[in-house]
Amino acid sequence: MLGLDRDDLHSLLEVITDYVDDKFPDERLRELDAANEFPEETVRDMCSGDGLGVQLLFIPEEYGGMGGGSLDVYRVCELMARVDVGLATGVLATFLGSDPIVYGGSDEQKKRWLSRIAEEGLLMAYGATEAEAGSDLGSLRTVATPVVEDGETVGYKITGSKQWISNGGVADLYTVLAMTPGGPTWFVVDRGTPGFSASPHEDKLGIRASNTTPLVLDSVEVGLDRLVGGVEGQGLVQAQLVFGYTRLMVAAFGLGGGWGALDRALTYSTNRSQGGGLLSTKQGYTHKLIVPHAVALEAGRAFIEETAERLDNGESHLNTEGAIAKYLSTVAGNAAADAAIQAHGGYGYTKDYMVEKAMRDVRITTIYEGTSEIMEMTISRDRWQEHLKTRGQHYHSAAAAMERLAAEQPTCGADSAALALHALAEVLELARVHKLTRNQHILFRMGELIAKGEGAAALARRAAGALRGDLNPKRMHRFSPATVAAMSRVNARTVAHSISSDGLRYVLGSADAGQIDPAAAAASVRLLDIERAQAGLIADMDAVATGLYEHLSHTR
Repeated sequence: MLGLDRDDLHSLLEVITDYVDDKFPDERLRELDAANEFPEETVRDMCSGDGLGVQLLFIPEEYGGMGGGSLDVYRVCELMARVDVGLATGVLATFLGSDPIVYGGSDEQKKRWLSRIAEEGLLMAYGATEAEAGSDLGSLRTVATPVVEDGETVGYKITGSKQWISNGGVADLYTVLAMTPGGPTWFVVDRGTPGFSASPHEDKLGIRASNTTPLVLDSVEVGLDRLVGGVEGQGLVQAQLVFGYTRLMVAAFGLGGGWGALDRALTYSTNRSQGGGLLSTKQGYTHKLIVPHAVALEAGRAFIEETAERLDNGESHLNTEGAIAKYLSTVAGNAAADAAIQAHGGYGYTKDYMVEKAMRDVRITTIYEGTSEIMEMTISRDRWQEHLKTRGQHYHSAAAAMERLAAEQPTCGADSAALALHALAEVLELARVHKLTRNQHILFRMGELIAKGEGAAALARRAAGALRGDLNPKRMHRFSPATVAAMSRVNARTVAHSISSDGLRYVLGSADAGQIDPAAAAASVRLLDIERAQAGLIADMDAVATGLYEHLSHTR
């Protein structure tokens, strides 16, 4: 398996924790947020050989790095985002910027630039997004025109602009996507190249500690050696190669930002009394503002970890899995941060308690590296094809696997996850038979339900592994196996209910009157079985609340 061993990973996490706790206390984070300031000196220290050297995690060993894998990267991303999503974005933008080189560069290009990142701590930026194209990389307007001498191409002149570029105003090196005669192509551009400039730093709602700028390229001339991979037209292919990986990073940002806010609410509730008792002892508080969000975050974590392990084991083309991980974790992170404000009452609306800042920061995770709507489209289109290819059996087969797991580990939540997946298969089949996916809204809502269903299955597998004691030791092990199992049971019940009730609402709402018999549709998704499975929900929520407070860590 690719990556660090358990002890090296944990040592790295401890070193990073000590560093950021020292350099970024709450007061400093509030100052950076108020000033809209990127802490360039500290970030460069974090990414330098003489400083923390966090950049080494992402560089292969043959180029002077540590050769960290996807699971290692997710753990570091989550840790950084718990502190500040903007800081995490600034530090980790270098690794996004280097990805076109890592996945598409020639051996010489990798040696040239990755070695410099390792040795010199260069900051990088990823120049893909444009104002008009947004996340649609196929709608590029930035153009790279060949420079021809004696009938041979010797370089390119790049003209265009980029928008929302993290590290745009501070990077030393940029990967820029531009349209060539052969198609979209990545180029490496140095800071200070004539004609290349960054506009002023954006005044953003959140992640204000991250430098975000537009880029302007006015006939920026680069040599042929700056064409990533040496062949035109490979840019979108190279971008697609890394989506499964880079979206895990942003998923981890959502996870870390959400948990950072929720941990503050947990701590607050152990010190705040209302109505004769601590908030932490009251179901009206914990079961609305804490437990559901912890459960949703851990479903996202389970899917992140599974996908990361698959990548580290050599699988590729996991773009849909990356989309599911990002969708689940960033939606959950936003909901958790919002609930953390409510959990603090009026104090949550002030800057002193930090949760309002966490909410503003984590909000971006549902937008950058592909919006939630793009994730829904990606998920639904891919899994719709699986449904069609298997004649409607894809999720029934997944449900059967959950039933086998439930027989092995009856308390892991797999029984309710099986009900959720069976219901998902039937909802998709109703949509197919009645041609309901002609409605874009239905296609997108199917993406949401699919992500929830697959997340429930992942958390059930995680719970079963925890109960058996055979989870990868590099995974997060914050909660006891019994608590993880209770989380899985709560999540699986919730997801099964959402898929059956919301799924029926969507298909009935998009069909013509009388086209679908509601009673027959309800029977097909086993609605009554799902309702019966809700028995024990409150007891499991009690168990999750107990586990959360038993394992309460510091707010960072």
